[in-house]
Amino acid sequence: MGLRDRIAAELTTALHGGDLKLERYAAPPGDPGLFGITPQDPVWRVHGQATGMLTGGFAALMLQSLHPLAMAGVDQHSDFRADPVGRLNGTVRFITTTTFGSAPAAREVIGLVRRIHTRVHGTAPDGRPYRADDPDLLTWVHTAEVRSFLAGHQAYAPRAHRLTPAECDAYYRQAAPVAEELGAREVPRTTSEAESYLTRMRPHLHATPAALDSVRFLRAFGRTPRERLAVRLLMNASVGLLPDWARAALGIHRPAPVRTGWDRPLATGLGRTLEWGLGPSQIQAAARGRLAGARQE
Repeated sequence: MGLRDRIAAELTTALHGGDLKLERYAAPPGDPGLFGITPQDPVWRVHGQATGMLTGGFAALMLQSLHPLAMAGVDQHSDFRADPVGRLNGTVRFITTTTFGSAPAAREVIGLVRRIHTRVHGTAPDGRPYRADDPDLLTWVHTAEVRSFLAGHQAYAPRAHRLTPAECDAYYRQAAPVAEELGAREVPRTTSEAESYLTRMRPHLHATPAALDSVRFLRAFGRTPRERLAVRLLMNASVGLLPDWARAALGIHRPAPVRTGWDRPLATGLGRTLEWGLGPSQIQAAARGRLAGARQE
């Protein structure tokens, strides 16, 4: 097996569990998807750019961890420490299916996540009750996630493929219905609304011991030395996507010259290598084929 094939196999296993399940994206022919997303739309472009999604995904996990109730739910109910790859597979499956999948496939994964959320509830260490299906908590998780994905895309997509300010607003608008299907409310629909929302949330955010532990776990994750090195480089790069106040809250002290002059070039080089290894996305190709059926009919 050549280098490119090895990279593709390792990434497919790490991100998708080894099976892309292309039937979710290829059929039924002519199906426009639950949210009508096309290859020209900002959501497709952001969620289809591997380096931006990898760095943005790590940034999202760190930012989300600053909400004590969201972190309590993860800490008390998630198996991310025992099965981090399985947890990653589930998250990737949800994002790819709701973005590129058929309407039936998207409804299926949304229904699954909603059912899981009803079982996630408890009491945080500070004594407050929480529920994963709390609309306000869902809005936090979604906004932290899409804000991070967009930041990753704008930092690591080829310059010609980055979004204009108007397209960034369109990204938030197109991503919002997924969160609303899960039960979120008052979801930000523009860059300005997202940043205003984060400003309003800041008094409610801080790093709990569980949050700091989760960041340490992420930085050390990897099943092989090669995987641990890749994760460390991507995690370092994701730190640069966080707002300054989030880095401070997590106790991350990484000077701006290091973030821009060291972390970003290394992550860019790693990302290009990974994207080369993956080659053209089979998932996106299957989705394009399904959508082509709609144009022909």
